[in-house]
Amino acid sequence: MTVLILERVPKGLRGELTRWLIEVDTGVFVGQVSATVRDLLWDKCLRNRAGGRCCLAYSTNNEQGFALRMVGYEERWVRDFDGLQLVALKSAEAVRKSHLLRRLRTLTNQ
Repeated sequence: MTVLILERVPKGLRGELTRWLIEVDTGVFVGQVSATVRDLLWDKCLRNRAGGRCCLAYSTNNEQGFALRMVGYEERWVRDFDGLQLVALKSAEAVRKSHLLRRLRTLTNQ
């Protein structure tokens, strides 16, 4: 089983994914594809995401029974703890500071 979640990506990318997976809700794709097709779809998402966010969860033969890949998320990332994949979150204060720094950089570059 493969689940792919896309946020703020071009509509064309979502349209291409519907050739392989079913879009059960806006940006949420589900399907059963081979590992090769899954990896090729992930590469396509990485190339065409245009700054959007992508999250891939798929069945695999490990303790958890699944694996995760994430890109474009500023406040969360996948951490490996002795073979277990966990999602780490930044604190609300750290997220607020990073947004302020980004705005400051944008203002100084203009």
